[in-house]
Amino acid sequence: MHLRGRPCKVLSVYLVLLLAGCGVSRQPKEQVLGIAYVGPAVLRLRRDLTSKVPDGDTLRHGERVEIIGRRRIFVKVRTASGIRGWTQLRSLLSEQQMQELSRLAERAAAMPSHGAATVYEPLNVHTEPNRQAPTFHQIQPGEHVQLVARRLAPRVPYQNPTLLRQDRTAESRPALSRNPDKHQGPPPPPAPKPPANWLELSRTPPEVLAARAARQAKSPAVDTWALVRLNNGRAGWVLARMLRMEIPDEVAQYSEGHAITSYFSVGQVRDGDQIKHNWLWTTLAPGDHPYDFDSFRYFVWNPRRHRYETAYIERNLKGYFPVSIHPIEVNLGRKQQVWPGFSVIVEEADGLRYRKTYAYQVYLVRLIAKTPLSPAAQPPTP
Repeated sequence: MHLRGRPCKVLSVYLVLLLAGCGVSRQPKEQVLGIAYVGPAVLRLRRDLTSKVPDGDTLRHGERVEIIGRRRIFVKVRTASGIRGWTQLRSLLSEQQMQELSRLAERAAAMPSHGAATVYEPLNVHTEPNRQAPTFHQIQPGEHVQLVARRLAPRVPYQNPTLLRQDRTAESRPALSRNPDKHQGPPPPPAPKPPANWLELSRTPPEVLAARAARQAKSPAVDTWALVRLNNGRAGWVLARMLRMEIPDEVAQYSEGHAITSYFSVGQVRDGDQIKHNWLWTTLAPGDHPYDFDSFRYFVWNPRRHRYETAYIERNLKGYFPVSIHPIEVNLGRKQQVWPGFSVIVEEADGLRYRKTYAYQVYLVRLIAKTPLSPAAQPPTP
């Protein structure tokens, strides 16, 4: 009896394992639609599209993800550790964008700073000078960044690069062939002849042409952007009007409603037990302009009157970055002396740009050189 029952037991175990294997449902393999990188500094995923707010895992800037699904403006992503969730497509960067962001940081690191700046409210840092471009950092109040360049950019829709692989399913589908043997209806009647004045009817009315020309003549809206260098070595674009230059208020009060676009400490003065700085700044009238400043001003501290005074000022300029602070050799008769000085780039009435170099000694400011700049020698656009 014992030997006869052993095959039955083995058969029973085999049937149980077979039924258990049939009950296991194999998940279909997820197709990778593309590779992307997290754009924002912190990105919270959605567990499902029905979630009203992001309630999933948190990803960091630059983290590599695979796109495994899409629903309109949302994509489903998967990380190397298996984290899954949904996010908006505009929150992701392509590999090319990540490389361009690294190159932008390298260029900004080699550019001189035009002053430290901060913000009153959190300010997004964009990968490109466009309001809709991805953001990868947010400047907080009290955080300082270095302003290195300014740029005027049109306010146009942002063209996000393609992150998804091209769908070739439609291309691989065979064309539907018509069956000539199938019954077809009667042929359509001939098309009616156009009216005799069809050419006159096809012309665009003059008022429509005038309105179209007026729209084309109207200049597009623009924004002034500032390229800032972050404390972590990264660089990106912010709206310039949202920055507050960190020059002391006792100097900033003389801006006369103009925006301070750069400032530099150009010396120190002792006043009792205090150390005061002399300042050079550039300012720009309200609005968006294709140049970086329209005035520069040199301030000195008067220790007798305990106040700042203007030692030199020029207005109504078309000035461009960079502004340089450097020593200058000055000829005084038969003697040569080294004075502190600075250089600015201005465009004059002839349409050419010149580098004007000044030397100063407290209240005395002298124009030392005026050198024309060839187009090849002009600073490149960042």
